[in-house]
Amino acid sequence: MNRFTRIVCFILVVSALVLLALGNQARSQLLGFGGGSKAAAENISGDRFTVSLKTDKGATVYATRGVSKEMLDAIDKGLTDLFAIAKNRQNRFTRSLRHRDYTIFVGSADRTKDSKGSYSPDIAVGAAQYTGTKYDKGGYIYAAGMVISPSGRSFLIAEHTRDFERVSRVVRYEGEHIVLYHNDRAKFRNTMDHSRGGGHPILK
Repeated sequence: MNRFTRIVCFILVVSALVLLALGNQARSQLLGFGGGSKAAAENISGDRFTVSLKTDKGATVYATRGVSKEMLDAIDKGLTDLFAIAKNRQNRFTRSLRHRDYTIFVGSADRTKDSKGSYSPDIAVGAAQYTGTKYDKGGYIYAAGMVISPSGRSFLIAEHTRDFERVSRVVRYEGEHIVLYHNDRAKFRNTMDHSRGGGHPILK
């Protein structure tokens, strides 16, 4: 095999590896772990996210209709609180700590009060691994928020009309999973599934 032939073979091998990587990326997007986050969020929530907004600090927000300034500010505050904790002396995380990195889907609430009658806009999602636990409501659970794509830094929360401090907490807590995914993959895996116990806050 002469030098020219070896070079051609090398180029073909590299090209094949690139195409394989792109194929894997495309499959990941279809599953909602990349550019397909919007489709995944719509599939989970049953909503159509036709409105696109930006918070003052640059986070992207998709919604079914206009979102109040109070809601957008609460999203910013939740991310700001998250980043401060992620960067503290105990955690010292450095990746995915910018508002503009994040996409938040604001869906329609499937309930606005919890079992105690307190204001608690939540989203109904399939029970999956929570089947048979205390959270199971008959094949589904109510969730304050849900990560859609850790790699794409996106998550879903319910629309609120008051108690915007709760919005900030939910944003911070869902964001914890994403920050861990990008900074501490082992801890991410150990804390991503609350059906086995544990809860928020994860980062302190």
